Amino acid sequence: QYTVKVQAKGFEGQQANGVVLAVSQNTVQSFSVKVASTSEVITVEATAPTIEATTMTVGQSIDQRTVQEIPLNGRHFVDLGLLIPGSVTPPQNGFLTAPLRGQGSFAINTAGNREDTVNFMVNGINLNDMVQNQITFQPSINTVSEFKVDNSTYSAEYGRNSGAIVNIATRSGTNSYHGEAFEFLRNEAFDARNFFNNRFTQNGAVNPQATFKRNQFGAAFGGPIKKDKTFFFLSYEGTRQRQGIPLSTSVLNDAQRAQVQAGNAISAQLLQFIPQANSGANGFLGAATAPVNIDQGTADISHNFSNNLRLHGYWAVQHDLRQEPTLQGNTVPNFGDTRESKRQIATLNLDQTFSSRLVNEARLGFNRIHITFSPNNTQNPVALGILNGNNFSAGLPQISIGGFTLNFGGPGGFPQGRGDTTAVFSDTLNYIRGKHSFKVGGEFRRFYNNNFTGDTGTLTFNNFAQFVAGTPNGFSITPGSLPSRIATGELGFFIQDSWKAIDRLTLELGLRYDWNQSPTEALNRFATLTPAVFPTTTGNTATMGVTSTPYQQNNMNFQPRIGFAYDVFGKGQTIVRAGYSMLTDQPITNLVTGLTSNPPLGNPIAFNGGNTSTTTYANLLAAAAAGGIAPTIVDPNFQNSYIQSYNLNVQHQLASKWSMMVGYFGSKGTDLRTRVNLNQLVGGVKPFANAVVPGRPGLVVVGNISDNVSIGNSTYNALWVTSNLSGFHGLQFNASYTYSKSLDYTSQNGQGVVIQNSLNPAGDKGLSDFDARNRFSMNFIYSVPAWKHNRIFEGWQVGSIVSDQSGNPVNLVVTGVSGLTGLATLRPDLLGPVNIVNQPAVAGGVQGIQWFAPSTCDPTRAFSPSCNGATFSISTVGAANLHFGNMGRNAIIGPGFNNMDFSLIKRTKINERFSHEMRFEAFNILNHPNLGQPGRGDQLVAKDPTQPLSLSNPLVPTSSFGFISSTRFPTGDSGSSRQLQFAMKLLF
Repeated sequence: QYTVKVQAKGFEGQQANGVVLAVSQNTVQSFSVKVASTSEVITVEATAPTIEATTMTVGQSIDQRTVQEIPLNGRHFVDLGLLIPGSVTPPQNGFLTAPLRGQGSFAINTAGNREDTVNFMVNGINLNDMVQNQITFQPSINTVSEFKVDNSTYSAEYGRNSGAIVNIATRSGTNSYHGEAFEFLRNEAFDARNFFNNRFTQNGAVNPQATFKRNQFGAAFGGPIKKDKTFFFLSYEGTRQRQGIPLSTSVLNDAQRAQVQAGNAISAQLLQFIPQANSGANGFLGAATAPVNIDQGTADISHNFSNNLRLHGYWAVQHDLRQEPTLQGNTVPNFGDTRESKRQIATLNLDQTFSSRLVNEARLGFNRIHITFSPNNTQNPVALGILNGNNFSAGLPQISIGGFTLNFGGPGGFPQGRGDTTAVFSDTLNYIRGKHSFKVGGEFRRFYNNNFTGDTGTLTFNNFAQFVAGTPNGFSITPGSLPSRIATGELGFFIQDSWKAIDRLTLELGLRYDWNQSPTEALNRFATLTPAVFPTTTGNTATMGVTSTPYQQNNMNFQPRIGFAYDVFGKGQTIVRAGYSMLTDQPITNLVTGLTSNPPLGNPIAFNGGNTSTTTYANLLAAAAAGGIAPTIVDPNFQNSYIQSYNLNVQHQLASKWSMMVGYFGSKGTDLRTRVNLNQLVGGVKPFANAVVPGRPGLVVVGNISDNVSIGNSTYNALWVTSNLSGFHGLQFNASYTYSKSLDYTSQNGQGVVIQNSLNPAGDKGLSDFDARNRFSMNFIYSVPAWKHNRIFEGWQVGSIVSDQSGNPVNLVVTGVSGLTGLATLRPDLLGPVNIVNQPAVAGGVQGIQWFAPSTCDPTRAFSPSCNGATFSISTVGAANLHFGNMGRNAIIGPGFNNMDFSLIKRTKINERFSHEMRFEAFNILNHPNLGQPGRGDQLVAKDPTQPLSLSNPLVPTSSFGFISSTRFPTGDSGSSRQLQFAMKLLF
């Protein structure tokens, strides 16, 4: 809050007290001065802005009251981003948006942008992990003072990414000592069952509810070190979560275990890691524990050297430790991995006021992350006689046996980890001259990404007989450790002018330029495939080699910003705004990380012996020596992606604290990062059949080549309607409705190659994975008026978050078709309408929901069995006759999302300094079952995957095709089931 004074010779002085300047927001304070009749200074009423009257930027501020008191499942800061107009609840198959156990989501989808384009900033310092551009860690709710999300046509001051700008301001101390201690408690005993966690099993036995316990506790304390000069604010928050993960898999029965005991001695030793059947002949029902421990501490110190010079420092550190027993595919206890990380951010801000017209803001800071992924079971494979190249406590290979859902050992591709540091310096000079308000400045960032990767390998048995004999049919591993040290940087400059052209019209003109450095590796260890093709008798051959520059960065990153705000009636109550901006993305380093493990730096080896394998545990390396390669590369002409963002909207102030906005919002993405298969079959032949790999004799067989290219496009068109009430007799609320359509070639949410035809990426244009046609969101807080000034009847407050959203798209693809090596994704032909049935069903002994196309198919129709009105076809008979299905990408819409969270708070004053707060919170209070996506991607297969499609071998769905067996988010997260939380706070 500020005091604003105006004075001029011969006129009376006026002063407005308590003018609120929210984070990253302009505030208008109007004065009407008169000829002086006295020397007295007149105090006028401070006006809190309800509409944006001076800028084209569209966004929304979330104040401290909402941040601290709104009911948030898990108390995850990023979930507050879902309260912003244009944001959508993430799809189940989201990448960064899918909630991590106990840690929440690490990104949001807003205004039609990909999840990895959001720019998170704390006190103006970058809080993004540049490996995949997620937020480095979730700031503790107790340390956040306020924040603002700008998600359309923001000013030239901001760059680095094309998505939303999230500005977070941290809490600081004041001239009074204030503090709090708190604990939030959750327990499965208070919760409703998940929709798919039935009370009784199929045979009538009681099915216990999985364990879920969460304690979040901490304290905060702030105040003056020297009154009016130096202030501090300290905080600590801890989280302890214990969650039981139900396990249901098929294992060996007693007779089969006896066969293994009498067979191969090494297979017999592996029995100790396979639990015995306890449900039917081969079933195993059990649970694994997934613990999460998080500790976060912060320190905030500010010092006023004078009224015109202020220094502010902030530091936060978080240590988190969690175990994932099933995330990498393991299905039995005592496997999975442990993930431990330490995350930090430090910011230092120096604000200097040179005059009433000139202010400078200088910022210096860094954020760091160190994270490791380690197998929970670190058995030395050599001790059991498995000679896979790892003769230390690395863990068993990840093992699977055909005919069973059993998966144990590994996880493959582990251990791994990284340590990253981002350093930032920026400076912004604000200058007011006449009707112009100028901003000019720049930012420099340097990012260091240090990685290591190991591999336990994978081992597969095609059938039980192979496991008895100890003759695996498949094995793959990348021996050794693969370190890399990648660095990249960015330098950006901008100039911005907010010009009050006339009293009712403000023009905003800006230009930004960003130079994104090409990534480098400390030892120039980027291995890529050189397309210097030369023919051989077996097909074209390429060369694998090491380069220092995987691609040359595009330097033409000029980004204009232009817009206006027009006061229609001259009263500051109806504003028409429009804006256009061009926004460039800095490429993530994950773009090139895969190059550091390509041959000849990393030499993956593999074999697949089919059903007649004679390979044993002892000669795995020899059998795999001739394995092929499937490299990941980057197009040497890779370009920075950019978004053109535009909008036209009208704001109207309905009352002094109540406003409404209606507007059109759109964007167009160009040169978006996409993956294609450079080795896709052409006329039944791969363009690159072989490769020359230094250090490996002869020609090496080349499989798929995952090529990162910048050829993607996207469009977003939407209607946004918002209504905000900042405060009226204890009530404040924000509500928004979004009607939108988002299209792209691929949503690139952490997946590999998903384009059906890599020679025609535009053929995959369809609804974005995160598209949701309709979304309504509302949140409110209401302080109930006191009655009779009685402690029992005063201090009550209710709050709620309501969201209602239509479904996300579902993409149907075909797998298991013989002869399609070299094809990443194949969609079927659609010969009839898809029948959405949405009815209870049972598949594989599991109760769930049949969303579409139940598996009652006509097997007599070649290639096109009919399934309750949905007819699918594919005319691919072999690789030489490759046929791409005509069914569009993301052509079916899945279930929607409907959720209501509620809170009840009672505050009781103990004495003049101390008060007590009790909270009751209910998440998904109506216990609405928010269904996950139906079985889709790998559920439409050839009847006999080893044979070409034919009249006797049609394309058929499996039992889980179109079947839903889980909620959108796991138990404990948003909308999964009704969950209750209790909390207590002591405040002073």
